[in-house]
Amino acid sequence: MMQRHAAALALSALTTLIALSAPARAADDDPWPDLKTAIFGEKAVADGSGFMRVEAPQRAYDAAVVPVTVRFDGGHMPGKVRAVTLVVDKNPAPVAAVFRLGDRIADPTIGTRVRVNEYTNIHAVAETTDGSLFVAAAYVKAAGGCSAPALKTPDDAMAHLGEMRTKNLDAAQIGEPSRVELLIRHPNYSGMQMDQIKRTYVPARFIESIDVSYDGARLLQVEGNISLSENPMVEFSFTPTETGRLSATATDSDGAVFTQAWPVPATM
Repeated sequence: MMQRHAAALALSALTTLIALSAPARAADDDPWPDLKTAIFGEKAVADGSGFMRVEAPQRAYDAAVVPVTVRFDGGHMPGKVRAVTLVVDKNPAPVAAVFRLGDRIADPTIGTRVRVNEYTNIHAVAETTDGSLFVAAAYVKAAGGCSAPALKTPDDAMAHLGEMRTKNLDAAQIGEPSRVELLIRHPNYSGMQMDQIKRTYVPARFIESIDVSYDGARLLQVEGNISLSENPMVEFSFTPTETGRLSATATDSDGAVFTQAWPVPATM
């Protein structure tokens, strides 16, 4: 637990450092070269568009809840994907999340929802087991997502804080690939939103880490930040090989820990 918390703090510190140290740029300039160096150092990042793509709406309906899917073509992949870093280039905290995939994830396709602060590219960088990095991107037209008011008042949000549910898990069958959504009730405050009643800024409080396992074997670990949307969601694939339980543990930046588990198949 301490290692996961340290990793989440490191991600938060990294995004803050990037925001503070990035040089001023013209509105139409491209921050990606500087971000790439700040996040990945001097490691080569190759074009991955031949086997991966970022799917996002060209013009988002709601800048505070923008769906993003990083999809892979297994037939053309150069190796097994072990991590995906999602970067919203022009957000105050560009690194929205890092998804670390367990060995039991056969299809590395990942879905989530992010805040978008201004018109921007969203980059996904996949790391394979040999340490190679590959990138794909999509451009999204949206603005104001990081400061958009929360859907509920702080008191209402706290009343259901950390509640979890899944989508599509009830259809999971032993030996069959299953695509599942995990949803967590949490305001994921960015620190840039104003309480519409008190007229003061709401302090940042967000999901730092999510761990998903199946019968004790890790499927997915997510390091999150303020660029994930309110009520964070992560979509992933796994193949249950035997009757068991899917478990999720989430930790937020205030140290609160939330856990829940579901039987697979759901009728057991």
